[in-house]
Amino acid sequence: MIDIVFSDSACGSLKMAQHYGKEKYQGGCMGIIVSHDDGSKPTKEEVETARREAEEKARLAWESATPMGGKTSDIYGFNLMLSIGDISENRPGIKRKLILEHLYSVYPKDEWHQATEEILNRANEDLKTIRERAASGESLRIWYSNQPDEMCGLYCFMSQLNQWKVRDGQVSIVKLPEWEADERGNIVRKNSWSEVAPEEWQRYLSMQKIALPVFIQSCVSRWRELQAESAPLRAVLNGQLVSTSEILYDDFILREIEAEDEEFHEAMIIGRVLGKYQLGIGDSWVALRIEEMIHVGKLEAVTTGGKYMPIYHRVLKKCIHRL
Repeated sequence: MIDIVFSDSACGSLKMAQHYGKEKYQGGCMGIIVSHDDGSKPTKEEVETARREAEEKARLAWESATPMGGKTSDIYGFNLMLSIGDISENRPGIKRKLILEHLYSVYPKDEWHQATEEILNRANEDLKTIRERAASGESLRIWYSNQPDEMCGLYCFMSQLNQWKVRDGQVSIVKLPEWEADERGNIVRKNSWSEVAPEEWQRYLSMQKIALPVFIQSCVSRWRELQAESAPLRAVLNGQLVSTSEILYDDFILREIEAEDEEFHEAMIIGRVLGKYQLGIGDSWVALRIEEMIHVGKLEAVTTGGKYMPIYHRVLKKCIHRL
């Protein structure tokens, strides 16, 4: 079985899920963050308590997990961020490379230049391999959600499969539920498969469905329409993948900026937009929209980020008359 996901995080988590809980728990390295709302420094006792709680949680997750089995070489991740920019190409090419370079430009150049090359090359190599394996009769399983990049990934991949003329019943899909209830009866919402922990993947297998030919053709038709429109953004509105303008998320960004003092840390704004509104977009797109607000004079940069840090690690100032 070939598994297809649409982010590096989901790919890594699914690979771990194959053997998660298989042997006796050995522990390991983990990172924890302990902070106070008032900015005061946590005590050593607080840090140690948090570390023990995290370790116990990890142990219980391991011991209760059911390994999915399989080989890591059967899992392919496509981190192409197809909800943003030109999608008129039928396979990842120069246009997608330019979009990725633009998105990664908020990070230090020595990181993003190499990253975009690797993403594009790997995507094309993996597509070639998957096509060969599908032609030999192997089954495929696609994991997707209402997150824009994953929905675009589904539609785009269905278009590829249609060109490859896969046989009926060869493709399965698993859609992430919009919400679930945990063991305490609380509502839990996951934004995408990148938020699913290794021990959780197994339980979603029961949601697997065969992708019927009519479903595949529906995806293909809609993707062709979206390709023809090739809008700056694609978003999922009322469950439908639609083309939209680049300003779609600006109101959420401005709302958080307006709640700040005259000067504020840009990284804090980005963190709140991503965490508070769960829009399914990444930090790079929010940072680029803020960069546009600086360009048109709504904001002004007071400091610059460190050489090895994303550009949004800086202080900005509101230009009151322009907001």
